[in-house]
Amino acid sequence: MPQSFQFLTGASGSGKTTILRLILQSLKPTRGMISIFGQDTAQLDKDGLTALRRRMGIVFQDFRLLDHLTIYENVALPFKIRGRMESSYRAEVIELLKWIGLGDLIDAKPPVLSGGEKQRTSIARALVSQPELLLADEPTGNLDPVLAGRLLRLFVELNRSGTAILIATHDIGLMEQIKGARRLVLQNHHLQVEG
Repeated sequence: MPQSFQFLTGASGSGKTTILRLILQSLKPTRGMISIFGQDTAQLDKDGLTALRRRMGIVFQDFRLLDHLTIYENVALPFKIRGRMESSYRAEVIELLKWIGLGDLIDAKPPVLSGGEKQRTSIARALVSQPELLLADEPTGNLDPVLAGRLLRLFVELNRSGTAILIATHDIGLMEQIKGARRLVLQNHHLQVEG
């Protein structure tokens, strides 16, 4: 999966989000094995799982923002959790927020944001630590076509620089914009690879 760009698709309720949760290890499989970055996840202890998750970024469908933190603080949270000094990441976080169209809302808190603004904040948080693997659950669902296109271009840039991308979506138009991306289709509890 290194440097791959893939779409995970299927009907509503087919299990797209479940697959992402299994990869992220927020859900454990009832049978079978999951290998991520060459590691059998069943063999990882708590520290190993933490290290594994730090190599991934996730854009949740329900945003998972902390309402008591500003947009800036939500996006900077991965750095703060790792104990980095704010001076080492502040400019980077602000630049990303400006690029994603939230530069004027840095001090705003999630309850006052629109759905699209919350989505972009969630995306910025997933991208800020430059993950090896980016998992995105319907990342353009709350965005207008212009912002959706901009986000897709960002995902392509990330992919070119070495980040593997897995986007769960049912948006055919979105998938058709990325030529050569593989489609993983969930149908009748089976995963089929197309392309």
